[in-house]
Amino acid sequence: MCKIVSLLLQNAMVFQIYAVLSRAFDRNAPASDPPSYKGVALGGFGTGALQSLMLTPVELVKIRLQLQQRNILDNKKQKTSCKGPTDVARNIFRQEGWRGIYRGLTITVLRDAPAHGLYFWTYEYVREQLHPGCRKNGQESFRTMLIAGGLAGVASWICCYPLDVIKTRFQAQSQSTPLRYTGIVDCFRRSVKHEGYNVLWRGLGTAVARAFVVNGAIFTAYETALRCLFINNNNKVHANIQTENAF
Repeated sequence: MCKIVSLLLQNAMVFQIYAVLSRAFDRNAPASDPPSYKGVALGGFGTGALQSLMLTPVELVKIRLQLQQRNILDNKKQKTSCKGPTDVARNIFRQEGWRGIYRGLTITVLRDAPAHGLYFWTYEYVREQLHPGCRKNGQESFRTMLIAGGLAGVASWICCYPLDVIKTRFQAQSQSTPLRYTGIVDCFRRSVKHEGYNVLWRGLGTAVARAFVVNGAIFTAYETALRCLFINNNNKVHANIQTENAF
């Protein structure tokens, strides 16, 4: 339940930031028109960069917790019980400070900023191709939303997957164990040297399949919610006009 709530809050934040930035990067576009594709891409890029500030500590704690649980399962003689995310975050901060909490921030920005730019651009472009004029009138079908959202998720994951692999390996390190990688570049070089370039794409098929389903649903839910809000606002305005005319 907590994971679902956090996912909803994260997506709500992402879409709100994107809505503001896509307009900010395209001030010349009339308010009645959708942002240009340039504004969409830049807005998505900025959204990904800002999201990284919140996402880096969250993903770091998640990775450390998953590794701890796996180590306990692999070593049945180990008596240390799994700690919750709060305890893991507290231990990281105690041992490594703010620098430890934000370990991997640079590569998270490098992963999320371009990926979100491509994410929103792909969605806007594909839905316009499938349903011409829908970016302005907002009348695309659910099928269009699902396909455009799904392809947006696939495109963003293909774009960022190698960086996601390196990020996960880099963030898995802690000062309580000998550091395996001295930096992002070193992590990339060592991973490729020992396991080949295929390591950068390992598990991509599963991630892409999941991304298509999840992001198709996310964009459909988002667009449907906007329609409901728009209809409700119009009904309220219409009711107010009728009330004023009655007097």
